[in-house]
Amino acid sequence: MKMELYELFTQLAAIHGPSGREGPISQAISKLATPFADELTTDVMGNLIIHRKGSGPKLMICAHMDTVGLVATYLEDNGSIRFGRLGGTQPQALVNVPVLFENGTAGAVKLQGSSDSAKPALDDLYVDIGAGSRAEAAALVNPGDTAVYAGQTMKTGNRIISPHLDNRIACAALLKVLKRLKGRENDLYFVFSVQEEVGLRGAKPAAYGIDPDYALVVDVTGAYDYPDAPKVGSAQLGKGAAIKVMDTSVICHPAMVERLTTLATEQGIPAQMDVLTKGGTDAGPICHTRLGVVTGGVSIPCRYIHTPTEVADLSDAAACVRLISALAESTL
Repeated sequence: MKMELYELFTQLAAIHGPSGREGPISQAISKLATPFADELTTDVMGNLIIHRKGSGPKLMICAHMDTVGLVATYLEDNGSIRFGRLGGTQPQALVNVPVLFENGTAGAVKLQGSSDSAKPALDDLYVDIGAGSRAEAAALVNPGDTAVYAGQTMKTGNRIISPHLDNRIACAALLKVLKRLKGRENDLYFVFSVQEEVGLRGAKPAAYGIDPDYALVVDVTGAYDYPDAPKVGSAQLGKGAAIKVMDTSVICHPAMVERLTTLATEQGIPAQMDVLTKGGTDAGPICHTRLGVVTGGVSIPCRYIHTPTEVADLSDAAACVRLISALAESTL
């Protein structure tokens, strides 16, 4: 895998894969990971599991591969498409956003003329695919079909502006870790999980099946370092890998927080603490699987999560690659 982190992210971000429809992104990650896998399996839920065999403790390293999206629910007589949400998108962030269905049909989310543009409800929105009747729309889209943001990936210096940074940037980071792994004793399971955005659903069955001694969850975390941002998180862009202390789903095991902090210090890896009072990760269901798992997290700070214009810093993602690799190669 010769691609740089940005190129790898760009490739993954362009692949359809909202919650419940992760097949295409799973296939793409599987193809990229195969040269570095001792075993590669997919469980009943659809979680992709890459095993790197070792004689030491089991370490599960997990990044969800699904994105937020929309699902068609009803076709109006005039050809417009009503929809539900897959994940935590806010109605006001969807207005005038271009979307792309899995079959390539393009559309745009629009607001009914009489609706409150400042505080729209989901029922005030529809997708316009250019159809003039229900029959025309049905030839292209039907209830159950999914769509994702169709925005462009852009780069300014180290900063990326793109949809689907949550969580394709972490998937790209895990693939980079797989490539760079050298000497290690740990029995490693890299899990690309499903249905995180709709309730952290995929990671728990994966953890139950693996029964790890330790787990590390890699995700984005809210960076609230922009004007008038709510003060609900500690992470900032450009300050390095964010070592998770807690979010609304988990209080990370103190031993993992300490280990990650020590590794960052010893190896000169830029790092910061991640304390988040809004939002959760797969660390939540993993930590109390079976009799419990010693669980931690390494996060990539990201602004405007769940919008078409998320913003992250490549230097933070690169620091995460270094820190995850350091943990995987360390004595646990």
